[in-house]
Amino acid sequence: MASPESNSNGNIEREFYIPTYILAPDASQSKDLQLPDVPTCPVLVFINSKSGGQLGGDLLHTYRSLLNKYQVFDLGEETPDSVLRRLYLNLEKLKSNGDEFATKLEERLRIIVAGGDGTAGWLLGVVSDLKLSKPPPIATVPLGTGNNLPFAFGWGKKNPGTDQNSVISFLKQVMDAKEMKMDSWHILMRMRAPKKGSCDPIAPLELPHSLHAFHRVSSSDDLNVEGCHTFRGGFWNYFSMGMDAQVSYAFHSERKMNPEKFKNQLVNQSTYARLGCTQGWFFASLFHPSSRNIAQLAKVKIMKRQGEWQDLHIPQSIRSIVCLNLPSFSGGLNPWGTPNSNKRRDRDLTPPFVDDGHLEVVGFRDAWHGMVLLAPNGHGTRLAQAHRIRFEFHKGAADHTFMRIDGEPWKQPLPVDDDTVVVEIAHLGQVKMLATHGCRSKSMNDPSSHVNHDGDDGDSGEEDSVVEEQRKFGAADTFKIPDEVDISHLS
Repeated sequence: MASPESNSNGNIEREFYIPTYILAPDASQSKDLQLPDVPTCPVLVFINSKSGGQLGGDLLHTYRSLLNKYQVFDLGEETPDSVLRRLYLNLEKLKSNGDEFATKLEERLRIIVAGGDGTAGWLLGVVSDLKLSKPPPIATVPLGTGNNLPFAFGWGKKNPGTDQNSVISFLKQVMDAKEMKMDSWHILMRMRAPKKGSCDPIAPLELPHSLHAFHRVSSSDDLNVEGCHTFRGGFWNYFSMGMDAQVSYAFHSERKMNPEKFKNQLVNQSTYARLGCTQGWFFASLFHPSSRNIAQLAKVKIMKRQGEWQDLHIPQSIRSIVCLNLPSFSGGLNPWGTPNSNKRRDRDLTPPFVDDGHLEVVGFRDAWHGMVLLAPNGHGTRLAQAHRIRFEFHKGAADHTFMRIDGEPWKQPLPVDDDTVVVEIAHLGQVKMLATHGCRSKSMNDPSSHVNHDGDDGDSGEEDSVVEEQRKFGAADTFKIPDEVDISHLS
């Protein structure tokens, strides 16, 4: 008679197991599990084994002990685009040969990705770029420092347990999860080619490589402008600029120099808080020159819907601006909040839906201002909701600023002569996420999301036709993380 444990594992296999002939047709099938029917929730699992210190490696071992080893992938050994290309090519061959099992499995397939927000963004970009006929929905396991993506969709922000019971519990949640569409965003940076010196905005290894962001487009690309260098990328959670990105840049720089000190999530978060103090984020009026305030750095324009660009007024005191897609920032805070009925009527503001084709644009004066997010109904300075947003940087008192995409920061040089640097963000498309019931992300298409929230009464203050190349994030095919880059930084 089988033990309870073996019965439990048998259920896991019947619910989540993918046979070897679908995943690796050239591999030996002698030990393959024979399933009586198509699994309820077949999953592909991608794990950044270098995320979360030792946890990534432990998680990899546990998933492989429970499932077919061929359906669990270490991102340090194989990239997601190569895995998915191979899998879907084989699925097409099997379906053309009349394999009903393969047809049903493709319809039920789900993806799990374990790592930081950078790792999750990498996989989301790959799935977007491959333009699959039936793209699988994606669940994210929090293994990073901020974990904004998993938190927004109900998967938590604390590193998960890595034992069998914890993994089985997570798999059951994935099986019960609902699908939710999420907007994705294209970001373009254009600057005039310098008369001398390097044309790269930043040293290659300081680029936010995990986000397939800001690789230079070729001279033949329709996005290119003669005499300029154009970079493009994509994001799902947020783009921020200013002092919050400066603190993040200090954290990432310190982690790059001393990676052995950043193997614990709690230590990472306390280090981040310490750097916020030492960088002057809590006393910005004393340590942060007003020349680096957003209004002094850039002219900002927005397009609310399809129509004309309009200037966006930025208060002089704003030191950081966040363009937010998800209701999760800096480890789970919600800078936009939920505007009450008066704000919705008078300022044409709405709750922050993740699939409405709009970014929420929020400003902060300093970290103390940011801490109002911890209070009931707290939020930053709501500036606008926009379908597109453009930053134009001209010569000024500052020679650089700091920018950040989905947790990955960089130091951005600004014009030193009469040139202009332009950063433009536009709605790109949507990806399918997996979300727990009751998660904080809300959908335009979910009736339960449309509830009245009139307790928040405080206030501090159709797709364009785009070229095919702009519709790519560059994660698959055109983008590859350099061999010399340690993917433990993708968290």
